[in-house]
Amino acid sequence: MTIQIYNTLTRQKEDFKPIEPEKVSMYVCGPTVYNYIHIGNARPAIVFDTVRRYFEYRGYEVNYVLNFTDVDDKIIKAAKEAEEEVGALADRFIDAYLEDVGALGVKKATKNPRVMDSMQEIIAFIKELIDKGYAYEAEGDVYFKPRSFKGYGKLSHQSIDELRSGARIQVGEKKEDPLDFALWKEAKEGEIAWEAPWGKGRPGWHIECSAMAKKHLGDTIDIHAGGQDLTFPHHENEIAQSEAHNDTTFANYWMHNGYINIDNEKMSKSLGNFVLARDLINMHDPKVLRFFMLSVHYRNPINFTEELLQSAKTSLERIETAYHNLGHRRQTSMDLRGDNKEWIDRIEERTKRFEAEMDDDFNTANAISILFDLSKEANVYVQEEQTAKEVIDAFREALASMLGVLGIDIENEQEELLDETIEALIAERNEARKNRDFARADEIRDQLKQEQIILEDTPQGVRWKRGK
Repeated sequence: MTIQIYNTLTRQKEDFKPIEPEKVSMYVCGPTVYNYIHIGNARPAIVFDTVRRYFEYRGYEVNYVLNFTDVDDKIIKAAKEAEEEVGALADRFIDAYLEDVGALGVKKATKNPRVMDSMQEIIAFIKELIDKGYAYEAEGDVYFKPRSFKGYGKLSHQSIDELRSGARIQVGEKKEDPLDFALWKEAKEGEIAWEAPWGKGRPGWHIECSAMAKKHLGDTIDIHAGGQDLTFPHHENEIAQSEAHNDTTFANYWMHNGYINIDNEKMSKSLGNFVLARDLINMHDPKVLRFFMLSVHYRNPINFTEELLQSAKTSLERIETAYHNLGHRRQTSMDLRGDNKEWIDRIEERTKRFEAEMDDDFNTANAISILFDLSKEANVYVQEEQTAKEVIDAFREALASMLGVLGIDIENEQEELLDETIEALIAERNEARKNRDFARADEIRDQLKQEQIILEDTPQGVRWKRGK
């Protein structure tokens, strides 16, 4: 089945048709690096990493570019308050971002371009827009003229007149029309700045992504993605700049993830419900945070509460326990062949359903429900009197593969093997039970419990798992 993507531009699902066969070019708007990221920033990092992972699962080679905005009013202000160089502050928070999203299972991007490293391309891009009549210089500033670009407003589905009615010229701005937006800002005293043909200054926010996307992915890209809040004006302005400059379509598919609410209220500093990703990572298992973020379809808003996070923890543990129980049961399984087709077919059917849900605009919420179904069937199978290694391995491979698409790499988690002392205690407990010395058996169980080893007595023998 073809992967379908909901395209914000057309407001409908469309079959994904890449520019190059078996390749995906993907540009994701990254953070403005003046502080630690909050969970609202973490959501697109997780969502679009999962999109990337699924494309790779389907055999595509993904060129995944995520930028860092390292020159901005907020960064300049933060650096001044911290008495730190702008570049040094940006470096610090880029490192923090990579640490936080890395903990959340986000793969490294193919490239992480930065504004400071792209100044030559940005200046050349602006110059071309001026030469083509789409932009103009005004006393050291440069502005883009949306009215000069046919189709402005097509991403946010607003007419130019609707946009004009809400636009104002702020004090100090030198633009001709309230809709015009800055491509270049004249340097202020003491601020970081670069030399340009129209004077010393720095880029506006929107131009950076147009220039970096062109440099690293070309004139037209497959997918441009980011948070819903970027649809207007940021992505709308990117389209205008890029298509005016390149004379061709900028991105074929536009993807936007929904907002995060905290206890049913919009997250904001003024409400005091602003939650940093690293604070949550320190308090909770990052895998649970990721699993929680994917438990709702990416285009829908997601409500964050401690209760829902705990529910996600319990749900993920059920799947992980099923996986580890399969590994334990494999030790007593046989090399049975020929009578396993029914179980193998069930596993393959679940895999196809998982893929169908992910093919349908990356519906991780429904895909997770397939994981639950597969886990339940695995739990039924391990209770069979006789089990086959072929079926056990098929279950484990399917669970690991599906979790891997979601960015939870259960196969490569460090296996915490029992050391010799604990193995000896389990053997001694088995012997004590055989001799009906239940007091000693219970004593050993309690001792192992202190070591975070939970024992389960089953008809197939003693099963153990690590406590959490």
